Amino acid sequence: SFLSKLENKTKGKLQKQICQVVLDHFDKQYATELGDTWTRVRDVLTYPLCWQYAVLLNKFSWSAELENTLRVKGYHPAFQGSLPYLPASFTCYIRRTPGRFPAQKHQAGKLKEYYLLNAASLLPVLALEVKDGEDVLDLCAAPGGKSVALLQCAYPGNLHCNEYDDLRSIWLKQTIESFIPDPLINLITITKLDGRHIGDLKPELYDKVLVDAPCSNDRSWLFSSDIQQATLRLIERKELSTLQFQLLRSAINALRPGGSLVYSTCTLSNAENSDVINLILSSCSNVTPVDISKLAKAVSQEFTFLSGMQQHELLVLPEKGRAWGPMYVAKLKKM
Repeated sequence: SFLSKLENKTKGKLQKQICQVVLDHFDKQYATELGDTWTRVRDVLTYPLCWQYAVLLNKFSWSAELENTLRVKGYHPAFQGSLPYLPASFTCYIRRTPGRFPAQKHQAGKLKEYYLLNAASLLPVLALEVKDGEDVLDLCAAPGGKSVALLQCAYPGNLHCNEYDDLRSIWLKQTIESFIPDPLINLITITKLDGRHIGDLKPELYDKVLVDAPCSNDRSWLFSSDIQQATLRLIERKELSTLQFQLLRSAINALRPGGSLVYSTCTLSNAENSDVINLILSSCSNVTPVDISKLAKAVSQEFTFLSGMQQHELLVLPEKGRAWGPMYVAKLKKM
């Protein structure tokens, strides 16, 4: 049939795009770090036809019609029940089957009604537990999904969104403008500073900091079409943990005593996850880990987590039917 022909064509296209250099590298590293679990995760990461996308609703542009459409299409609210922190205004829809709800085109003067994302990327936002009036820093904010999600949760006193990269910074600005209404935009500051220096420039200014760090993006790296770029990425990968450590140290300096920070990445790599956090905990006497196991437990219906993690961290593992992640999340508090 026409459909199966089309499917084979897409399949062929998808199979072709996998970057063997990256896959070989991941196979070596992750088979060691994750054992048998890697086989299952690998099946999802290398097969985009089974990927899922969540629909985060924009409370500033709410539509009953949209919620109806989502329910008719088999979507259900993702976060329900006994979460330690779940603002009533925070609504995200997911469904078990793969595929993506159509994206909304940008229309001048009209706010978008929803944001499509990997549902696991909302966990750092829920872990941060932002409350009304708090001063919040999103240190590596582009493309802006987490900033938008933070604003669905609470009205910060001031939200500082920072993005060092020029192109990504433009993207961040567009995202904020597409989702956030005028009066509220005045609470948002967008900067292009080097995140490693923000702690020195703005010491002890924030109640909450999100460090969604630059990392080996396992999903997109697997489909690098350019072998040279992929090889370069794998070489530079070794430097990432140093950058992540520096960003975290800067974030700690930017926090008020008693404030907390969430660190997140979209990689499975131990060197960029637990190792970085352990290094921070052993070298900064003024921070302490915060238990986020209640959050993990509350969402264990929808997400699969790597077992054996410490209480202040979690790692979402993609699997079929729950193809969210990879997403590492850790929470720390400044004394």
